[in-house]
Amino acid sequence: HAIGIHCYSHAWKEVYASDEAYLKDLETMRQLILEKTGVDTRLLRFPGGSSNTISGFNEGIMSRLTHEVVNRGYRYFDWNVDSNDAGGAKTAQKVYENVINGVQRQRVSVVLQHYIKGYSVEAVEMIIQWGLENGYSFRALDENSPTAAHDIRN
Repeated sequence: HAIGIHCYSHAWKEVYASDEAYLKDLETMRQLILEKTGVDTRLLRFPGGSSNTISGFNEGIMSRLTHEVVNRGYRYFDWNVDSNDAGGAKTAQKVYENVINGVQRQRVSVVLQHYIKGYSVEAVEMIIQWGLENGYSFRALDENSPTAAHDIRN
């Protein structure tokens, strides 16, 4: 596993209200992670991904933030496989199917999946078993990992 930063508040209108608001939220979460784990992570995933449209009320913010976090020594990750556990997938079986169908279309996969959904957590064992049986390997993200960066839409 790797520890990465998502956000502190998850209140998107507040997080993306300004560049400064996002950077303050990022730093708050980085400090909390450091305090609780001893890890000073430089890995992050933007709320909604770098291609999000939820920040559209603040024109150009994602273009600015993606450059700014890199300039500050962070590495951001998006995903190229979506388990859809925050959308239409409401069972472990559906999450499993979404993930295995997605990874089969990629050379390297970065999967979006959430731990707060019980059915999504249940799917992890099935996904790992399938992956190992089919020659896949699982690696923690680090600063040198391939990313699945999206096209910036804002």
